[in-house]
Amino acid sequence: MGELKVFMLIGDPVEGSLSPAMMNAAFRALKLNYIYVAVRVPQKLLESAITGARKIGIAGLNVTIPHKIAVMKFLDGLDESASLAGAVNTIKNSRGKLLGFNTDGEGALRNLEERIGRVRGRKVLLLGAGGAARAIAFSLLCAGAELTIANRTLARAEELAALIEKKLGKKLKIISMDPNKLKKAIADAEVLINATSVGMRPKVNETLVTADMMHRNLIVYDIVYKPLRTRLLREAGKAGAMTIDGLGMLVRQGALALEIWTGRRAPIKVMEAAARREIGDVIG
Repeated sequence: MGELKVFMLIGDPVEGSLSPAMMNAAFRALKLNYIYVAVRVPQKLLESAITGARKIGIAGLNVTIPHKIAVMKFLDGLDESASLAGAVNTIKNSRGKLLGFNTDGEGALRNLEERIGRVRGRKVLLLGAGGAARAIAFSLLCAGAELTIANRTLARAEELAALIEKKLGKKLKIISMDPNKLKKAIADAEVLINATSVGMRPKVNETLVTADMMHRNLIVYDIVYKPLRTRLLREAGKAGAMTIDGLGMLVRQGALALEIWTGRRAPIKVMEAAARREIGDVIG
């Protein structure tokens, strides 16, 4: 089976992640002598973790909250996907050189378009301006969507809007998370995407948008997958809106990472089945 290679998820927290089950199932299906583990890395230890991964020859890493932006300064180079998004969720160790990629945006876009068709010309309201939101924003705009971003900290949304205009030459609207402004923006939107961690376990009763703010022609996509049926999606159901959970994005961004590391086509069905089996034990 060849030399054992180790791959790692780093973040804080990483408990309950579906990625190890999903990735290890994929490695077995491809008959690769690889192993994938999740390691909690607090922010103050991020640089040490990256230095250690380089020194001991970790073959590749996934990066999750809260390190997707901060990790960039410890890498040797960035793929266009990461450079555009200004965030990294995948790292490849190429003979001691750590190269950063971003598969979040493409993973979310593929999953969304599988469910609703092309996003070109569709009005999308994106909640958040962090690492995942950045990547999704770039992918949506490159695919032709009309984008509005809502964020609690307007300065961060303005920074993202300026970055997008500089790199893509595209303008987008930004608004605050004020409920009245959100409701007005949602009334005009076709797709609502939550790219924040609001509603993630253990704070499962939190949501930025409630049923009275939505309409039945809305498509509501939550990238949170712990739990699968978030409060936002339950509220969307009450409003009669179509709902899409975060598992599809998780699987597709993971599949893209695997293809970067191995050069092999990812067994998506195997990965999704493994993630769904793990949900019964981990998320319930």
